[in-house]
Amino acid sequence: MSISAAEVLLNRLRIFARKRRAETLRAKAMGRPFSAGAKERLLLVTQPERIPQSQVFPFHHYAADLERLYGAEVREADLWDVLAGKPQVAKAASVVLFQTPFDIADADLFRLIERLKAENPGAKIGCLDWFAPTDLRNAARMNPLVDLYIKKHVLRDRAQYGKPTRGDTNLTDAYNRRFGFEEPEQCFEIPAGFMEKLLIGPSFATAPGILPALTGSRPPVTDRPFDLHGRFAVGGTPWYQAMRAEAEDALTHIADLAVLKGEGVPLPRFMVEMRRSKIGFSPFGYGEVCWRDYESVMAGAVLLKPDMSHLETNPDIFVPWETYVPLKWDLSDFDETVRALVADEPTRERIARQAFEVVHDWLLSDKFARVMKPLFE
Repeated sequence: MSISAAEVLLNRLRIFARKRRAETLRAKAMGRPFSAGAKERLLLVTQPERIPQSQVFPFHHYAADLERLYGAEVREADLWDVLAGKPQVAKAASVVLFQTPFDIADADLFRLIERLKAENPGAKIGCLDWFAPTDLRNAARMNPLVDLYIKKHVLRDRAQYGKPTRGDTNLTDAYNRRFGFEEPEQCFEIPAGFMEKLLIGPSFATAPGILPALTGSRPPVTDRPFDLHGRFAVGGTPWYQAMRAEAEDALTHIADLAVLKGEGVPLPRFMVEMRRSKIGFSPFGYGEVCWRDYESVMAGAVLLKPDMSHLETNPDIFVPWETYVPLKWDLSDFDETVRALVADEPTRERIARQAFEVVHDWLLSDKFARVMKPLFE
């Protein structure tokens, strides 16, 4: 069950090409002012890192749809350049969407908003929240500053917002209580009217390294000698480490199966391994949605994950036993679920196919642009 070095190299070249395309599109959008006749002028003020750019890339990839539907041109500016006061190429936007670091200070946030409003008078202002958790910790301070707040995934039951949690998130609350960790309670205020500003955008499905694969052909279900792919990091904060250690321990109960586990495998090999695996096991991270959720789908492996029924994202690949296989949060059903899946090829093929088709069809449509309609209303 060896991995071909040639296939790993080919995958490395694919990943490099996708990264270069995203960098080229970003550089092009940063180097031009808006056209004089543009009906709508959308300026993205963004961070260059991998996770934030997964939220930005679709604006460039679907630029033709945005122009056709709304007459919108898309330009981009680097957040750090804006905060540093550097001259910007694209000004007088009608819509500005900005990203911020996870822990941006109030002074920097207010300075950013002040400059964006000064250089884009009358523009609609929105925040692109690229953070992993489903919480809305920034609701109170963002509410008076923005017209829209775009988040990758949210709690399906909006009534859960504004309630105290042990730690910052619903995950810290659940696992701190489960493992007996004491952490101060936190409660994030949700101001009146904020939920009307909330817009659910796509998650990692639109990342530069994932979108192209999910718009291509579906991987074959054959030639999958590994029963389960279970490579993930374990170290972290106390609740995170306990949660991931429990997931790692679950792998020991299926030691008689062909399981890939451990850390430190480069992404090109990681993805080749995933394409050779029947099941992709994806524990929670610091948020529920993880890279490996979409990496499993794009590789044609069945996504196996703690139950996601509480979460909403777009497109939805978390339909139980239709596009993924849910587990109890304590993983007490892990062993029996894995063995049942390994023994049931028709079910695996159906779930993997349906998951791929859901994202594939969404990404090949103009749904991203239509989801963004509130920007231009």
